[in-house]
Amino acid sequence: MSKNIYELSGVTKIYDNGTKANDNISLCVAKGEILGVFGPNGAGKTTMIKQMVGLLRPTAGTITLYGRSLQACPSMAPHYVAYLGQTVAAFGSFTFAEVIVHAGIHRGLSKAQALADAKSLIARFGLQAKASRLRYQLSGGELKLSILLSVLIGEKPILILDEPTNDLDPEHRRQVWEYLLELCKNKGTTIVLVTHNVDEADSVVDQVAVIDRGTLCALGTAGQLKSALGDVVKIIITLKPGHTMGATPFPGAHLHGQRWCFTVPSGETLYALGQLQAMLGDSAIDDFKVARPTLADVYTQLTRREWDENSGQPT
Repeated sequence: MSKNIYELSGVTKIYDNGTKANDNISLCVAKGEILGVFGPNGAGKTTMIKQMVGLLRPTAGTITLYGRSLQACPSMAPHYVAYLGQTVAAFGSFTFAEVIVHAGIHRGLSKAQALADAKSLIARFGLQAKASRLRYQLSGGELKLSILLSVLIGEKPILILDEPTNDLDPEHRRQVWEYLLELCKNKGTTIVLVTHNVDEADSVVDQVAVIDRGTLCALGTAGQLKSALGDVVKIIITLKPGHTMGATPFPGAHLHGQRWCFTVPSGETLYALGQLQAMLGDSAIDDFKVARPTLADVYTQLTRREWDENSGQPT
């Protein structure tokens, strides 16, 4: 039996207006794996996962779930998959806890079990003080957490999460990823993650799918994709206000405000830093960082478009 939970083969989606949102995408997702789907808004990521949860049908190609055609049996998806989309119903008259409890009941839990599991999840994330608040009384981050916990209740074997940590504060981001990694390790949960957060994708995913303009640009581990850039490091220099670098001896350098970014072979790191210090002097440098390439750099290499890590968009 195949270890793959999902298999996509030649998946193409063309909307009625002629827009080709996905173009011949083929990939597999193994049991217990976290697949990170990375790319700008409008790249076709959400269209792909909506087909994986049975909300859209491919124009061409096939999607199998546990070896069975999802097109032939779309009811398999809600049986095995919990899906967090980008938009959700308001549930304005529900409390924080009620949203989670109702989701558990819809997934087949008894009312008593749903109440117990919801209480446990709320306690796990330290949200007891929010449990009785109505949805419209919650902040944006609290709203997101109520829906995210409603996806987690019932412990479906597959989680498909579209931007799960948007709007969350750093502590709740940490708690969410700690919990999800526990599910993968202890229960073999399979996760498909759509994100613009490069740091999250870099640190937690087992496999990365880079999608741009509807096509799958690259597929592999984060290490494999970054190794294709060669043995290089990225140097980021931030200048103090009023200082400029002028001409730079480093090819391919990019300027973002007072911040210069460029790549050099790892063996030339100390030489490059020495050149910068001689050129600028200590008084001009506000901060500097030396880092290995990130998935954002992989994106730039694949598409020849610079990636803005703050907006999740190519520039």
